[in-house]
Amino acid sequence: MKASDAIVQFFIDKQITDIFGYPGGMVTHLMDSFDKYKNKISAHVTYNEQGASFAACGYAQVSLKPGVAYATSGPGATNLITGICNAYFDGIPAIFITGQVNTYESGKGLSCRQKGFQETDILGIVRPVTKYCSYIGKTEDLLPELEKAYTIAMDGRCGPVVLDVPMNVQRADIVYSLNGAQNQVPSLIDENQLQVIIDIVKTAKRPCFLAGAGIRQSGSLNQFVELINENQIPVVTSMIAIDTLPSNHSMKYGFIGAYGDRTANFIVEKCDLLITLGSRLDIRQTGVNQKNFAPHAKLIRVDIDRQECTNKIKPDEIDINLDLKEAIPVLSQILRNYLNKNKDWIKLCNTIRNELSSIDDQLPNQIVTSLSEKIPEDVVITTDVGQNQVWISQSFQVKENQRILFSGGHGAMGYSLPAAIGAYYASRKPIVCFNGDGGFQMNIQELQFIASHHLPIKIIVFNNHSLGMIRHFQEMYFDSRYAQTIASGNYFSCNLRKISEAYNIPFYEFSDSDFTVKHVFDDMGPCLVEISLPEETYVIPKLAVGKPNTDQEPPLDRVLYRKLMDL
Repeated sequence: MKASDAIVQFFIDKQITDIFGYPGGMVTHLMDSFDKYKNKISAHVTYNEQGASFAACGYAQVSLKPGVAYATSGPGATNLITGICNAYFDGIPAIFITGQVNTYESGKGLSCRQKGFQETDILGIVRPVTKYCSYIGKTEDLLPELEKAYTIAMDGRCGPVVLDVPMNVQRADIVYSLNGAQNQVPSLIDENQLQVIIDIVKTAKRPCFLAGAGIRQSGSLNQFVELINENQIPVVTSMIAIDTLPSNHSMKYGFIGAYGDRTANFIVEKCDLLITLGSRLDIRQTGVNQKNFAPHAKLIRVDIDRQECTNKIKPDEIDINLDLKEAIPVLSQILRNYLNKNKDWIKLCNTIRNELSSIDDQLPNQIVTSLSEKIPEDVVITTDVGQNQVWISQSFQVKENQRILFSGGHGAMGYSLPAAIGAYYASRKPIVCFNGDGGFQMNIQELQFIASHHLPIKIIVFNNHSLGMIRHFQEMYFDSRYAQTIASGNYFSCNLRKISEAYNIPFYEFSDSDFTVKHVFDDMGPCLVEISLPEETYVIPKLAVGKPNTDQEPPLDRVLYRKLMDL
């Protein structure tokens, strides 16, 4: 068959149902092949290649299969880069196919900047932010490289791969056959390390789990929930793992870090054993001064990515390089046999939660709480980057089996809208897509895709007519000089009502949480909901540089602070 047909057949054989891309001269053969096989796989045309890359991320985050996006050479390929970075830093499996000029047009080996039209060394650009990338200069290399790329994307800590395929390779004839490649199996915990863990667990009186996004990505969520239910150990999460447990789970105490729940940060301060599962413990989680993080605790880190543990948080930490599907049963057995159950520790955690329950409850948080209580359980949530993301993390009441998707490590504005497209095709369920007015305008063109396909994506924009998070920085550190973040500083948000009319999408506008979500879900098509907020909106609590996580801004009453620190 033609090589481009073989690429499509490969994805069909891997049970990938939907892919995303944008037309271009160097992918015309691939486009034609997707059309030939449209009864078996759907190629969705977004309105910018960045949109395709984020849609591939959303598809992968929900399906746990690789997301796939394609683009032509040059600007098409470079427009994928933000999504490639997003997949790399959040461990999302993704395969990106870029078209390239014919091999006989290529400037490879020459000193000139460019020989073929739109020729760009995309691999030289993306190599630092991919698990693997390869130029397919020979037709016979295509299928082995596809299989290798797929395996690498899914093996160990997931991530993106890029295959750059010249046009003449795409149109050549090949024999389609696959040998398959085997995933690597991580080594088990060695006996010496196992005994050290047992000794730590035996002496622990205040254990705590930090749940990361790796739990869902590894397919070990059910094992984790059983572990928590059996042992009744408090759980805090990373921001992007808030959907690991439902909000009403008795052992869930919020997410940690700079913008995290005060309760969660105090519990980490008080614990004497912190076990992290699939969370990389970045600066936003630990604070700049890492000595202040979990100061009284032994730290056990479980991460499939050995390189993450090169960022040492404690000099005596125990690092377990293992797939969580292998590690959780081992930990479960250790905890069952050696953990001394301490009801006083649970009482202390609940005391902290009760003392802090009514603090930091702002209007945006109240709106999010009210909305979340009305959103059906089978709905997938996407968030953008900025204040909206933190309000969702702090106040969204997660239901069991509900998914909430983030752009975490890369923190890419403009993620939510196209990610919602990918999430829909992975789940075939309604999507609620949260945005701020800034991030919404980053990939606003994807409204055309949503409208044209009448997707059940409910787009909610928190509009405070400013880049609120940066505006807050300017207030704290730049004497309230609001350059480039508000209207007087030359930042402007658009008229959302007119935008909705242009795309023929139903529009609703509110200024508080007093509206019924039901009518928004009555129609299975899209809608755009604007929630108007004052320009002076803030994300609190917020950690100032150098302070411990327990001492977020605005500061707690010092009497209450000392009381909690003395518990």
